[in-house]
Amino acid sequence: QVQLVESGGGLVQAGGSLRLSCAASGITFNTMGWYRQAPGKQRELVASISRGGSTNYADSVKGRSTISRDNAKNTVYLQMNSLNPEDTAVYYCNFLPATTRRSWGQGTQVTVSS
Repeated sequence: QVQLVESGGGLVQAGGSLRLSCAASGITFNTMGWYRQAPGKQRELVASISRGGSTNYADSVKGRSTISRDNAKNTVYLQMNSLNPEDTAVYYCNFLPATTRRSWGQGTQVTVSS
């Protein structure tokens, strides 16, 4: 059974940093993406990383975030710096492309106070 477990969120002040983790079990995956969903907004893809380490970022996080992975641990990370209140959202991970997605995990809440 494939399971995605996100962790690492929390409450931080604007300008702070967080490192999110996504542990995948039951599957060896190729490309993983980090998504976020703010209250009242659609879920959006913010970063992705291929098995070989190629990365892509949404403009909203580019230059402030770094996605990385540890293939031995089947885990993907998202280091987020210079956080601002607009980064407040529940963060999820899932596979890419969309046709390979599995059930969404519970996500991890990131709250940035001004």
